[in-house]
Amino acid sequence: MRTILVYDETFEGFLSVVFYVFEYKLKHVIIQKESIASETFFDATQMVITEEKKADRVWKGLLKYIKASERTKLYKAYLSELPSIENDLLWYIQNAIASEKNIAGNFANPTILKISKIVKMVDREKHRMDAFVRFRLTKDDMYMATVSPDFNVLPLNAAHFKNRYADQRWLIYDLKRTYGIYYDLKKVTTVTLDLTSDVNTASASSVYFTEHELQYQTLWKNYFKSTNIESRKNMKLHVQHVPKRYWKYLSEKSPFS
Repeated sequence: MRTILVYDETFEGFLSVVFYVFEYKLKHVIIQKESIASETFFDATQMVITEEKKADRVWKGLLKYIKASERTKLYKAYLSELPSIENDLLWYIQNAIASEKNIAGNFANPTILKISKIVKMVDREKHRMDAFVRFRLTKDDMYMATVSPDFNVLPLNAAHFKNRYADQRWLIYDLKRTYGIYYDLKKVTTVTLDLTSDVNTASASSVYFTEHELQYQTLWKNYFKSTNIESRKNMKLHVQHVPKRYWKYLSEKSPFS
């Protein structure tokens, strides 16, 4: 019989599950997010409560068996939110602890290779968010940007934007995951708001953003159009460097202005 371990979909919750597995020496387990967990007739289901102290013990304890850079990669892979990624990471942790050698470079193993590929995809999405996020000045004198990345990369973006815009209050809000990161000139915190994709529509733009900001967006869009040479347009190359799914973040392509 397998044991299905259900957790609250936080990274601390996942680490609490890892602690639970080692504490009770469980062998045949499946980790599932609370939102998709389902009981079966043949499996035992157990809800694992998130405990920060236990999660912290696991996170710090990993450094006895793997390098800090490898531990960071596990976190990045978790942020992918891909199906069953928790089970792949549990396997990695169990084998890293059991092995006398570092397993990170054993790409002949399909799970290690899979995690490596996922980390590269998450890194790519993180860097594209760094490049394509566009802020707009709100009426309460804060710069705001909305995003909906393929992976949950906002925790990875925080340091970049804090360093780059240290003298401005800003908010980057993930509409897909309904949370954001907010910088108040001192620190970055996680926030949740009653915010929907309507914020990006033309009808709602005047509610949220200053008149000066709307004028600037219109000016920039007109400048982009006037400098575009139609005869030299290479859409294939353009999409290669700026994939269409990122166009919604760019002022010159946004329909709201």
